[in-house]
Amino acid sequence: MSDSRTDAAPPGGIDYIAVEQSPRFLELKKRQRSFVFPLAVAFLVWYFAFVLLSSFAPEFMATPVWGLVNVGLLMGLGQFVTTFAITMGYVAYANRTLDPISKEIRDELETREHTA
Repeated sequence: MSDSRTDAAPPGGIDYIAVEQSPRFLELKKRQRSFVFPLAVAFLVWYFAFVLLSSFAPEFMATPVWGLVNVGLLMGLGQFVTTFAITMGYVAYANRTLDPISKEIRDELETREHTA
């Protein structure tokens, strides 16, 4: 007995469940997750380190670095820099790696839709 979800598309449409289970779509999800999850974990560790140091090590955070600039200020500004760097890195990665795969999948689906 075969699985009806993968045999054919529903009448008048595309079987999106089968598309989600296709090797190309699974590869797209794997590549996206392999980039996003490690960076999300790294950023959260960095963020909570900043928050915990701010709360429990105020002397360290108040250590002067240059003039009125201290460690806490640099770490706080570093949060913004890190956020922008991660965003720019993700956009570059998506443009280079994810977008070509998603375009292939989209083109295939559009072809199927026009022939159905």
